[in-house]
Amino acid sequence: MEVTQRPYAPAAEQNREPILEVLERWFIRPGALLELGAGTGQHAAFMAPRLGHLQWLPTDVAEHLPGIEAWRREAAAPNLQPPRALDVAADPWPDGPFRYVYSANTVHILHWSGVEALFAGVARVLEPDGLFALYGPFAHDGEHTAESNARFDRSLRQQDPGMGVRDRADLDALAQAHGLSREAVVDMPVNNQILIWRRDPV
Repeated sequence: MEVTQRPYAPAAEQNREPILEVLERWFIRPGALLELGAGTGQHAAFMAPRLGHLQWLPTDVAEHLPGIEAWRREAAAPNLQPPRALDVAADPWPDGPFRYVYSANTVHILHWSGVEALFAGVARVLEPDGLFALYGPFAHDGEHTAESNARFDRSLRQQDPGMGVRDRADLDALAQAHGLSREAVVDMPVNNQILIWRRDPV
């Protein structure tokens, strides 16, 4: 049987511990966690064993699943489930409810229609009072928080005009339209942030 090599992203290695520290503070109660855009699988493999009270389900587009599965096998964590294919704008979402949803470095790559689909899906599968944590670079009221983020935004838009660093106000408006209220903005290293929303109680 062919063994898939584990893909490696240096950024995922660098930001995993600061992100874990935030999730440890916010994702306290036991429950199910849905990860959107698991990428290489490094975050799932590192965090799931350290958050043993969570049943962690990593998802991404189909071509990334072999790499995520390779990391899952390496982690050998009983609470880390096999990855599932999920294109947030096209595929059926896993059945919820989930107590937590986590996603890193996704919304600046998605077109806005994909961001809308992501928030609509999160609202459908997140249980009342559940939390959605989104990590990445964000603008604030039309202004980038660092020149490096402005350069990154220009680079993304040169690759594809539909991509780009998203503004927190736009994301908050989208979240609110789907019954999600912002709980926190957590500043992170390298001019990134984690935005946390709570699903409104029924």
